[in-house]
Amino acid sequence: MTPATAMAVAATVEQARAAVGVLPRPLGFVPTMGALHPGHLALVAAARAECASVVASVFVNPAQFGPGEDFERYPRDYAGDRAKLEHAGASLLFAPESGAIYPPGYSTVIDVGPMGARYEGAVRPTHFRGVATVVSKLLNVVRPDVLYVGQKDAQQTAVLRKMVRDLDVPVRVQIVPTVREDDGVALSSRNVYLTAEQRAAAPTLHAMLRAFLGRLREGASGEAAAREARPVLSPLAQLDYLDLVDADTFEPLAALRSPAFAIAAVRFGNTRLLDNIWVAR
Repeated sequence: MTPATAMAVAATVEQARAAVGVLPRPLGFVPTMGALHPGHLALVAAARAECASVVASVFVNPAQFGPGEDFERYPRDYAGDRAKLEHAGASLLFAPESGAIYPPGYSTVIDVGPMGARYEGAVRPTHFRGVATVVSKLLNVVRPDVLYVGQKDAQQTAVLRKMVRDLDVPVRVQIVPTVREDDGVALSSRNVYLTAEQRAAAPTLHAMLRAFLGRLREGASGEAAAREARPVLSPLAQLDYLDLVDADTFEPLAALRSPAFAIAAVRFGNTRLLDNIWVAR
């Protein structure tokens, strides 16, 4: 796709629908919460490579934050995000205020079922309900041909793929590989919360996952592999979970098979980091 000379910007549902209506198809969509980094821009690049037009959204979704989480302090840089998206070749930025997405009296939500109650859903009980609801609303506004999401949030991609299947949403979900720093740390907007000491220890999350998967490939059970991999994690980190799951259902697996994800989440102080490794067929 050849980048447009200027990126359009919409702040309301009506403005977004009008702007989308004149864009060439196929249309790719990249939903974000802003604070954009190269991982987000990799989604835009993937969309540009396949689609005639690319729409990106920037919306810090209050519905996916639980009580006491970091909604108020979540990093926001609208001017920087807008410049990055325009430079990356996005055709349209949809940047609504909360009231445009959740007007007064709004009460409808999407319950994603048991998949949304495990792992991240167990730690953050309302999280996936909020994610599925807002992405469903954004898909109804933008009506893209392809939805681009990052592999880093593997459970979220599984939830969205299931939602699209269950609700017969006419969109293809394209998962883009995780973008990492040179030391293996997955890019995340929340990495800015880490202290220098925590950031130096953060690569041990991915190292633990590699050790876990290595033991699984040697024939160890999931329980044994997790037990032997845990010491790789820095003592600065508190482990929330380390497991092997089915890629489609996110149900735990007792032994290695594919397609699957090796997944982990840890806490460095008040900052949670997620990571995973894809186990291909």
